[in-house]
Amino acid sequence: MSRIAVVPGSFDPVTRGHLDVIERAAGIFDEVHVLVVHNPGKTALLPIAQRVGLIQESIAEAGIAGNILVTSWSVGLLVDYCTDVGASVLVKGIRSEVDVAYETPMAIVNRDLAGVETVFLLPSPEHSHVSSSLVRQVSSLGGDVTPYVPPAVARFLQSPRD
Repeated sequence: MSRIAVVPGSFDPVTRGHLDVIERAAGIFDEVHVLVVHNPGKTALLPIAQRVGLIQESIAEAGIAGNILVTSWSVGLLVDYCTDVGASVLVKGIRSEVDVAYETPMAIVNRDLAGVETVFLLPSPEHSHVSSSLVRQVSSLGGDVTPYVPPAVARFLQSPRD
């Protein structure tokens, strides 16, 4: 029996911290679904399809090995996706106690709703202060985000867009 995990997030954009969590999850589980989800509480910088493509390109460029599928989900509960693909675990990156406080109630509800457990992974220290919203802010003000994002994302953010 395969151990399938889902790593959900808005990934707007994907950061080096996200890749760190994805790579470690791929080392633990037989199959990892990186799931780009719409967060109605946030205004997105990138369309979902663009985020999926940047994650795929970033994983390939980083040489992250494993059975990894990058896709998106926008209809229904996250645990519905997990049930559909046979995943019993959600993997969440946790940067601080604020993340723990935010994620814990959702983890309990996901377990209650569908028996899906949540595993929290701490980021590598060099990535613990980086969030997608911070990257978006620094980028929008012309700052250098290359230390915080994979090369594919840096190239995209630095390219002229209409």
